[in-house]
Amino acid sequence: MKHTTLGTLDVSRLGLGTMGMSAFYSGAGADDAESTRTIRRALDLGVTFFDTAEVYGPYINEELLGAALGADRDSVVVATKGGTLKHLDDDSYGFDGRPENMRLALEGSLRRLGTDHIDLYYQHRMDPATPIEDTVGAMAEFVAEGKIRGYGLSEAAPERIRAAHAVHPITAIQTEYSLWTRDPESELLPLLRKLGIGFVPYSPLGRGFLTGAIRSTEMLDANDFRLNNPRFESDNLAENLKIVDAVETVAAEAGATPAQVALAWILAQGEGIAPIPGTKRVARLEENVAADSLVLTPEQLATLSALPAPAGDRYADMSVVNR
Repeated sequence: MKHTTLGTLDVSRLGLGTMGMSAFYSGAGADDAESTRTIRRALDLGVTFFDTAEVYGPYINEELLGAALGADRDSVVVATKGGTLKHLDDDSYGFDGRPENMRLALEGSLRRLGTDHIDLYYQHRMDPATPIEDTVGAMAEFVAEGKIRGYGLSEAAPERIRAAHAVHPITAIQTEYSLWTRDPESELLPLLRKLGIGFVPYSPLGRGFLTGAIRSTEMLDANDFRLNNPRFESDNLAENLKIVDAVETVAAEAGATPAQVALAWILAQGEGIAPIPGTKRVARLEENVAADSLVLTPEQLATLSALPAPAGDRYADMSVVNR
């Protein structure tokens, strides 16, 4: 597995997102043994970057990842996130970047992951009620105490990134990016490269849609997050399948799967980018990791880059992201 850098962190350029093992997607929590095998197989395949969050479950995904890594924990880079549970109140869901809340969140994550430090600790969503300077001041304290190696922001607008970076250097920004979410290219990616900040694209496979495996929402569980996602609504889904068809055409030409093509396209966008495709199955993991060795031709990259924007917003409520 090839490597890249996020700030000062050396990571495999394909990570593993573990959210779907415990939350939000069909089958979450149904087979922890297979999820554990997937994490262990990722280690065998050279994956050194693992992503979780306290809100996945909540809590149980961190516990799952910590137990699965076991004695191998210190040989990998672990990222987790806090700031979306109100620990100063009743632990309910809500954006809370107050320093005291972030500290409680961090201490809980350390305990559940069974570690004395977290390599990359994100504020999961931006809290408009708390100045970013206050939240990052707490992150800087965590770094000084050795409890985190670096910090990141997830779904932060450029102006907030600039303000945070001025207080303490940001290690990485995490935002959705894929063949059907190209928004970061206009302003975010140029800013990150200018400031030397790493980029971690989440949902690089379009929440599984770009694999070609989802052609109807009838296959999704009743509690699957995607049932309420605008891009999966009936008319939008039908329109967005044209994007999948185009990816499948390139995949057939390249002798690869659609998932591998979608990931290879992201990997071709430059250094300092480490997408975190998620899966809870060993077979899917092996398929995704194989994208590390797939090199698309300039013509194939151009074809993919010219794909139209998808129909529908990426969240039903876009007010909670990019702020």
